[in-house]
Amino acid sequence: MAKKHASSGTPATVALDRAGVAYEVRAYHHDPAASFGLEAAEALGVDPARVLKTLLVDTGSGLAVGIVPVDRQLDLKALAHALGVKRVVMADPAAAERSSGYVVGGISPVGQKRALPTVLDQSAVEQSTVLVSGGRRGFDLELAPADLVAVTRAVTAPIAR
Repeated sequence: MAKKHASSGTPATVALDRAGVAYEVRAYHHDPAASFGLEAAEALGVDPARVLKTLLVDTGSGLAVGIVPVDRQLDLKALAHALGVKRVVMADPAAAERSSGYVVGGISPVGQKRALPTVLDQSAVEQSTVLVSGGRRGFDLELAPADLVAVTRAVTAPIAR
């Protein structure tokens, strides 16, 4: 995959560039009334199983990241199991924004202000490439799942339902 750089970098593109990861910018016009993830899949003409959403959860002792396809839901019990904690709840949106440095709807798993424990749904590794938020609404990055795992230090587990 060719490396394409954004006209104005985000922390995600900067992190991928620094890591030497090949990616492609996939931008689209964001409609504020639309569902973020499914909107991206439709606007970019991509199978929703390849477009991933980044969700932050509270483990009771800190935040963690779950990454699942946009057409699926995060299984909180499965994510807690993968993280080795008793339970998780969805993080407060303001806490997610403070921790990640991104706005809700544009939270990228790459280039967050603080490195958090990250779990990628195992279905993503079956894809040749996946798309994740590039750090802004309407701005996705396409990359190999193995590169996403490496750059986020993620583990894979069945966390989507």
